Parts: sequence; C-alpha cells; structure tokens
Amino acid sequence: MQPTGNTILITGGGSGIGAALAHEFHEAGNQVIIAGRRRDALDAVVADHPGMAAVTLDMADAAAIPAFAQQLLADFPALNAVLLNAGIMVAEDRIDLDVAEATIATNLLGPIRLTHALLPHLEAQPAATILTVSSGLAFVPLVATPTYCATKAAIHSWSLSLRAQLQDGNVEMVEIIPPAVQTDLMPGHAEDPRALPLSDYIAETMALLRRQPTPPEIHVERVKFLSEAAQRGEFSQVFAALNQR
Repeated sequence: MQPTGNTILITGGGSGIGAALAHEFHEAGNQVIIAGRRRDALDAVVADHPGMAAVTLDMADAAAIPAFAQQLLADFPALNAVLLNAGIMVAEDRIDLDVAEATIATNLLGPIRLTHALLPHLEAQPAATILTVSSGLAFVPLVATPTYCATKAAIHSWSLSLRAQLQDGNVEMVEIIPPAVQTDLMPGHAEDPRALPLSDYIAETMALLRRQPTPPEIHVERVKFLSEAAQRGEFSQVFAALNQR
C-alpha cells in the first residue's frame, strides 16, 4: 500500500481504532473519508482535521450500501482504498439471537456487501487496497463473545481467500489483526490495564503499514500470543488462559 496520496474510506471512523487510523492517514497526506452511524461522532473527528470528510452509514443496513457506494464514488472518484473497520462486540450468554444476528450483519455481511459494491471501481484504479480488520480472537476465541469471535474468524478466512483471488490484479488485500486495545468497543475496555493503549497500538500498526511492500497481515507483537498460538502448538493452553480471566 502506498503510504500517501490515497483516497481512503474508513468505516467505523468516528471513534476508537477507526478514528485513530483516520488521524494517521490524514496526517500522512491522504484524502480520508470516515463513515459511521453517529453523525455527531463523525463531525467531532472531522472538526479536528480540516479536509477530512464524513458520511453516515450503518453497515448492518443491506439496502443502504449500494446507494451509499454510488454516492461515495460520485463524490470521491479517486477512491482507491477502503478500510473495513466498523464492528460491534457484545457479550452473549449461550445464544442471544438478536445479538448474534446484529453482530453478523455488522461485522461480516457489512464488509462483504460494501466490498462487493466498491470492487469494480477499485479494480479500475492503477493501485488499490482493501484493508480488513479481524482480531486476535479470530485465532483463539473468547467464550464470552462467541459470535464476535466467529465473525472475526470469518473475516480472516475471507481475507485469505479474496487476497488469493485478487493476486493477479492491482488490488492489494491487507488484514489488520488487533489484540485487546483500550477503546470503547465494550464496556470497561478503555480502562482495562491488560489491553494495549490505543496510541501504542496505532504507532506499531502504522509502522507496519508503512513497510514496502506492505505485509499482507498486520500482527503487532501483543497479538502474537493469540494469532500464533496454533503454530506454536499452544492453542489449548492459550484458550484456557484467555478464558480464565
């Protein structure tokens, strides 16, 4: 991925990792468009970044995505990158069907639908990048959030397959794999001393994204406890340790 000169859409850009990455891409000289459900949150980010743009989008709304993509490309015809960051994480006691369906719609179907809508345009650009956001929990699940972990495992698998399908073209596929980070993704996460401070996570992630060529998967050091557990032969031990918390 080229470090500057991109026109990039960042979903879930009103807070947390999305807003922090939007800041970094903006500072690096990219045209950044942030998307999210809460207009007030988007406007607050844009107010601190002259030249950044904001558009509202509910990633769970299947009917809204085609029209959103059409208007986005009309307003930003140079779009050549999309960072699929929007997501929700909700605890479930056994199976909570409402939570499960909302999580799948936002975390999995939303990225697939939006990529489907934008891919023909991206393939027509000289160089383009799709960035997905999975999780260390894609590799070792947290039993308190079963559907969230399942959607992130699916995003990891989908990213692998789509990367292989796109390898002969001009669209690069990069998967960002965060550990627990101090954000408001779930209640208490922002204050959790076991989670990685957001500023530290963003600094390490951006350093990896700036590498040329860009690694296909962005594993910061903290996430490797989870993401490399199976290849170390330690999946069962890591699963037990994670879920004793």
